[in-house]
Amino acid sequence: MEFDLILTNLPVIILFFSVAILYAAVGFGGGSSYLAILALTSIAFTQIRATALLCNIVVVTSNVLLFQQQKQIEWKKIVPLILLSIPFAFLGGKLKISQNFFFILLGFTLLFAAITMWISKKIISSDAKFKESNFLKNAGFGGFIGFISGMVGIGGGIFLAPLLHLTNWNTPKKIAATASVFILVNSIAGLIGQYSNPDFNIDWQLTSILLITVFIGGQIGSRLSATILKPMQLKKATAILIAFVSIRILVKHLFT
Repeated sequence: MEFDLILTNLPVIILFFSVAILYAAVGFGGGSSYLAILALTSIAFTQIRATALLCNIVVVTSNVLLFQQQKQIEWKKIVPLILLSIPFAFLGGKLKISQNFFFILLGFTLLFAAITMWISKKIISSDAKFKESNFLKNAGFGGFIGFISGMVGIGGGIFLAPLLHLTNWNTPKKIAATASVFILVNSIAGLIGQYSNPDFNIDWQLTSILLITVFIGGQIGSRLSATILKPMQLKKATAILIAFVSIRILVKHLFT
């Protein structure tokens, strides 16, 4: 029975594996692409967001551990970003929205994120000096992004990373590490928010297979980022991935 399930969903499993590798390599979980892939299947809309968030958590947990080992995580600067994002991600996950609104919101937001990251050509050197972050401003940004992320069922890294790059927040590597932490805590909060809804439901048979798949892919991707990809590649690869997903979603839900 398990083998038949794998064969039936083999294209989805292969896509999830590829997404996990690519997104883990740039410090993301891949939630947006998981959502886009699942939207093409017969899985119920109420299950899609939860499955994507669970896969997010599996991928970025390894990223966070690896970044912590490499001492790339600056907790003092990250705390303001996640202080309000966690409760607002919970509220966003708990909020009920229509399927069409959900995908249109996701598509436009991802497209904006991809464009802003692509046109930001200034690359910050690893030895650059950075100004002290504004606590209230970072908390406000984190809360807003957390709420949107909770609604659409992603961790929010694809919203946060362009903002941090454009404001010279830190080095590309440390921004990737920050995005991983942000995605992890928001994915957990958003999932708890969804779970608190009476109609929460998930196909654990398929989801468990996908979780194993993205765990393996994430392990490969996170090590690629540590050994192969350079700062410019991190930014450009991220922008291309985000743009592809956003256009795919908008074409499907605005013109069909």
